[in-house]
Amino acid sequence: MPERTAHTVLAFDFGLKRIGVAVGEPELRTSHPLAPIAAPGFDSIARLVAEWRPARLVVGLPVAEAGEHALARRVERFARQLEGRYRIPVALIDERFSSVEAESRLRGVKRKSVDSVAAQLLLEQYFDEAA
Repeated sequence: MPERTAHTVLAFDFGLKRIGVAVGEPELRTSHPLAPIAAPGFDSIARLVAEWRPARLVVGLPVAEAGEHALARRVERFARQLEGRYRIPVALIDERFSSVEAESRLRGVKRKSVDSVAAQLLLEQYFDEAA
């Protein structure tokens, strides 16, 4: 596997059908949505890891107002699989409002775009929390 870059981060907004993807650099505080991938997407993720050589992965964790969100366990499993397969640290980020915010930013745009913009928002939130 190619050497990792010191700072690149890949973010994933997990879904049962699609996974939104974004890439960013924390020092520049920039992030960009990439094309979403079909779930579970490990072949596509392997290509992204080879291309971007991230130092860290970020995964949005759905959090319910009361109790556990229905997808939370699947997302946690996905995050563990990422860390195990690619040997890259994974951070879980509360994604409670990322999809809603992404949809408001992209009114009238195809639904597929929303998934990766949600991943971009997760990455921006990760950068804000790490600052």
